[in-house]
Amino acid sequence: MFAIEDIRQWRGHDVVDASGSRIGELEAVYVDTATDEPSFATVKVGLPTRQRLVFAPLAGATLGPGHVRLAHEKKLVKNAPSIGTDGELPASEEQAVFDYYELPYEAGPNERRLGRR
Repeated sequence: MFAIEDIRQWRGHDVVDASGSRIGELEAVYVDTATDEPSFATVKVGLPTRQRLVFAPLAGATLGPGHVRLAHEKKLVKNAPSIGTDGELPASEEQAVFDYYELPYEAGPNERRLGRR
């Protein structure tokens, strides 16, 4: 896994799937609040007038020349839970993001598992 400092410089760069197909543009990185390690990215997808941010796990992701390569297929990522380009993920919807990718989710009452960096 790469450090949060490394991934920040990739904002605005292309995000591609495991086969190299372009998904969208890296918008933000969310860290696991328990470990402070990069956990999810938001990827800007859609037409210029109807863009949204989809959540994609960073586990297994790699950095390449001018892009971030995810370990998931384009179709899976594009259908992931999303927010508006000026939106914020409510704490009540965090579990849906983890569930979509079949990842374990554990957070205490009134606690967040993801923090935007």
